[in-house]
Amino acid sequence: MATVTVKNLSKKYGAVTALDNLNLEIPDGALVSLLGPSGCGKTTALRLIAGFEKPDSGAILVGGERVNDIPANKRNIGMVFQSYALFPHMTAWENIAYGLQQGKLPKSEIEQRTAEAVELVQLLGCESRRPKQLSGGQQQRVALARALVTRPKILLLDECLSALDKKLRVEMQAELKRILEFSRITALFVTHDQEEALTLSDFVAVMKEGKAVQMGKPSEIYERPQNQFVASFIGKVNFFKAADAGLDGGTFLVRPEKIKIHEHPPSGPHLAGTVEFVTYAGNITTYTFDCGGKQVLAEDQTAASAKYKQGMQAFLSWEKEHCLPLED
Repeated sequence: MATVTVKNLSKKYGAVTALDNLNLEIPDGALVSLLGPSGCGKTTALRLIAGFEKPDSGAILVGGERVNDIPANKRNIGMVFQSYALFPHMTAWENIAYGLQQGKLPKSEIEQRTAEAVELVQLLGCESRRPKQLSGGQQQRVALARALVTRPKILLLDECLSALDKKLRVEMQAELKRILEFSRITALFVTHDQEEALTLSDFVAVMKEGKAVQMGKPSEIYERPQNQFVASFIGKVNFFKAADAGLDGGTFLVRPEKIKIHEHPPSGPHLAGTVEFVTYAGNITTYTFDCGGKQVLAEDQTAASAKYKQGMQAFLSWEKEHCLPLED
């Protein structure tokens, strides 16, 4: 394990700025997700840390050692790619053992460490299968085991769950978290999926235009976003002017699950609205209200079916403690 520090890291491709003085601190043994829209610099940051490309300026430190000029194959960094990049002519066992064989370790140690990795990712019985004979989830496990078996200082994961279907992706999120916690390895995970970042991470760094605009624990990022970009990128959100809630200042947010829906006007500040859309998703019903030309989202997590129908009027309120002031 090792702490990873990124200081004022910048990278341009021609006239395009991919990273703009990026600063990150990845604690020893933590899983940090880089989250942001396409083109924000997530994958560029990963490639620079891995050593596949060189930064224009700034420093990358792994365990306190500056690695800018160290070749990728000398950095002792594990990598799991979006495509898994498995050798199609090799079995699962051979794929996992490949890095150890390249390091010319004793055969007995290769056998032992490969067996341990197979057990860790729960691939017993699949060792002799080639990639095309494995499911997507099993291929992902092989790629993860291959990266971990060499005992790298840090592990980099580039959108490594995005090729899986929704059900398997959710299952593998839990499995990946288990494996990384057991391995106690420092890991950096790149994703554009908010739910995935919140589910997996010890810390989330939200990126925009080559910078990390906020980094914190998942609950901090969701409950206390520092600006409108972070708030709107993480989950559903309603933005209001402070005057709507009798507050001073400019803009605040209220999450849809914090909004209460009433059949009759409640006491205190509230909005009257008409149901425009109803989205029923089993455990949650999401309503879109038209409140005098402003769209407001509200979620009901208790109804067995949609209580309000399209065209019905209702009244919306929220508690003052659920109003979060924001920077513009």
